[in-house]
Amino acid sequence: MSKLDIKALGPDDALHLAPLIAENAQALKRGAPRRPDQFYAEKILDDRSAEVIGAFEDGELVGFAVFFDLPELITGLRAGQMDHIYVRPQSRQKGIARKMIETLVTEGQSRGWLQLRWMVPGKNAPALALYDRIAEPDDHKSYIIRIDRIAG
Repeated sequence: MSKLDIKALGPDDALHLAPLIAENAQALKRGAPRRPDQFYAEKILDDRSAEVIGAFEDGELVGFAVFFDLPELITGLRAGQMDHIYVRPQSRQKGIARKMIETLVTEGQSRGWLQLRWMVPGKNAPALALYDRIAEPDDHKSYIIRIDRIAG
C-alpha cells in the first residue's frame, strides 16, 4: 500500500506543482497540452492571499488544493473557500481528494472556520459523486461574469 502525506506547499515545491497545474489546465480546457510553468507555480505558492496543500503519494506530488481563509460576513467568523482541487488521473479512486478535503476541514477547525465551501463545474460527475457523499449541497447558486470577454 502506498504512503500518502498531505502538507502545505511552499516555494520549493514549484518545480513539482507546475506539471500538475499544466495537466489540470489541459483537462479543463481540452486544448493543446499546456507546458509546465515553474515561474507561474512559484507565483501561486508565493501569493499572500492563497494557500496550497499538496498530496504526496510515496513522496511524489500527485494532487493539490488551493484555498483561501476569508471573513464570513454574516457571522463575523471566518470560512475556508477551496478554489481548486486536482488529483492526477492515475492517482484517482484512492481517496486522495477526500483526504485533502479532510485536511482542510481539520485546518478549518484549528482556525475557527464556520465552514469550508467550494464550487464545482456541473459536468464533473466523478467529483460530484464524492462531494455528494461527504458534504451537503448549499442553497446558493453560482453565477459568473466573464471579465476577460468584456475587456476583449
